[in-house]
Amino acid sequence: MKWHTLAVHAGTEPDPLTGAVMTPVYFTSTYAQEAPGVHKGYEYSRTHNPTRTALETALAQLEGAKHGIAFASGLAATDAILRLLNPGDHVLVSRDLYGGTYRIMRRVFEPWGLKFDFVDTTDPAVVEAAIRPETKMLWIETPSNPLLYISPIAALADLAHAHGIRLVVDNTFATPYLQAPLEMGADIVVHSATKYLGGHSDVVMGAVMLNDDEDAQRLRFIQNAVGAVPGPMDCFLVLRGIKTLPLRMQKHSENAQKISEFLATHPKVSKVYYPGLVTHPQYLLAKQQMRLPGGMISFEVKINSIEDLKNFWKSLQIFTLAESLGGVESLINHPAVMTHASIPETERLALGITPGLLRLSVGIEDADDLVSDLKAALQRL
Repeated sequence: MKWHTLAVHAGTEPDPLTGAVMTPVYFTSTYAQEAPGVHKGYEYSRTHNPTRTALETALAQLEGAKHGIAFASGLAATDAILRLLNPGDHVLVSRDLYGGTYRIMRRVFEPWGLKFDFVDTTDPAVVEAAIRPETKMLWIETPSNPLLYISPIAALADLAHAHGIRLVVDNTFATPYLQAPLEMGADIVVHSATKYLGGHSDVVMGAVMLNDDEDAQRLRFIQNAVGAVPGPMDCFLVLRGIKTLPLRMQKHSENAQKISEFLATHPKVSKVYYPGLVTHPQYLLAKQQMRLPGGMISFEVKINSIEDLKNFWKSLQIFTLAESLGGVESLINHPAVMTHASIPETERLALGITPGLLRLSVGIEDADDLVSDLKAALQRL
């Protein structure tokens, strides 16, 4: 089944009771049983819900996985994956990554007993040099947040497996449409489904896709025990959102390419991070392992202090200053103050997350309007 067909039909069949084309939203906490332990596959909605089952089936099909598990948020999914490990285990992590992932690793799981090193995962030699006997997991974001670095999934999978290490890929920025980590050897794929999978900035959810039966069983146990489950309406919204995923990702990428090319020539912009530009350090790798370069752009503006951005924010008419990403509308973010504020300033600056770094989540509006909006705001710097 080709992608556009798959996106529309994955996980959904007409409701056997009514013939409804869309999976109903099952607003129920519990289910009638014919006798104790005799039921129709559902007992309690923390464990299973028919709307969630439809979504999880769709997620698995989109990612080419045997198992799909929907979580209450992307960080709930991250939490469950890290609980596969034991105190004393060591994890190697992309040094450029979402601030919330950094926070849960440093402030929740490090005190619990896990050990983390944040390394340059774009270079397998650097990763290999950091592996210890107790290293049990390699966690990468590609493209990374917010600097859009691309890590070589297939090469890192080979390296990880040679050392008996699980490879986890955060595929949020790329989505299953642009990138297929499991096909390249990844063991576990994680998403903030809040972003492109939902696609409309109206839901918070996470997702994990994988092929290993034992890890999947363990993750479902953890989820049920902890209670990190999404509600049925949230599942319905993401199920609806993924039906237009390929259409949206094509438009996101098309718009981002035009905007990045504009920014690259602007005199007030010193650097542009976008995998679709030939100046990107992993441009060729991105073309090799991604269908399209995606809808995320980061760029550095020439300022003396954060105060210089005041008029810039006020001038924006289409881009909205907000957290999150991946919706149909265009958003702009200031990582140093917003999404990555939990990373210590010295580490942020060492990575390149400076006061002048801005991150765009390019929406599906008309590209010319988006360019004009940024052009007018940049003149106010």
